[in-house]
Amino acid sequence: MQGLIGKKVGMTSVFAEDGKNIPCTVLQAGPCVVTQIKTVDKDGYFAVQLGFDEKKEKHTTKAESGHFKKVNTTPKRKLIEFTGFAEGQVKEGEVLTAELFRPDNWVDVRGWSKGKGFQGVVKRHGFSGVGGQTHGQHNRGRAPGSLGASSFPSRVLPGMRMAGHMGVKKVMSISMRIIKLLAESNLIIVKGSVPGPNGGYVIITK
Repeated sequence: MQGLIGKKVGMTSVFAEDGKNIPCTVLQAGPCVVTQIKTVDKDGYFAVQLGFDEKKEKHTTKAESGHFKKVNTTPKRKLIEFTGFAEGQVKEGEVLTAELFRPDNWVDVRGWSKGKGFQGVVKRHGFSGVGGQTHGQHNRGRAPGSLGASSFPSRVLPGMRMAGHMGVKKVMSISMRIIKLLAESNLIIVKGSVPGPNGGYVIITK
């Protein structure tokens, strides 16, 4: 699973040769620095750790600073490990760009969905609510209703769908075709939508 760390820039549309308007998402793919190479002898598995997005030195701990200085690079905000690279394919300190991909490649894009804050059961789980507000009730239209029996088991069972925090979940869009590659700007345009807000981090793998 080779890939890069990137950001969601926004959505646009591209006209195909047959005149169809294709909704697309613009992604910034890299540049990513190889900050560490995990080996089987030392770490028990092989992986390539990539760093993306500049981070101020004053916001970096001494341990993190030492980690980045080993490969002569500046501090990075996001570190992700990839296991699809072959041994010897990359070296520490190397910079990987969007040229890792090619037009018409199929990629998977992982992101974090938009945060919705604290939401009720109607929005969070799709409960119907009372609707017509019958039987004399006046303020329970969007309430969850009964949470379980009283005498037995006398408790709320695990997994009961309730109100709570919604969003900020890891979501993956699979098999997205690269429509266009702008290597000089490290931008790729993929067909379809990608989870998360504009400016949110994404993981692009092929």
